[in-house]
Amino acid sequence: MRAKRVRVGKVYTFAPVPMDRFFPAAQNIKAGDKVIPRNMPGCPPCGTMGHCHVIRADTGEFAGLVHCNSLEG
Repeated sequence: MRAKRVRVGKVYTFAPVPMDRFFPAAQNIKAGDKVIPRNMPGCPPCGTMGHCHVIRADTGEFAGLVHCNSLEG
């Protein structure tokens, strides 16, 4: 399966694929939450190996690492 391309700064809806459902690296978001991909200092850029770091769109707090295919938008 090929990873979806995501854009940093765009708002997406989190719809977890099985990898994010069974092995969650993002603990404080649930399905349906709005998130924004961000490039974090010292971390690989968004899309590297199909993953990206996200922040919550409503609060701006760091949410965790998710698979790019879990982002719909």
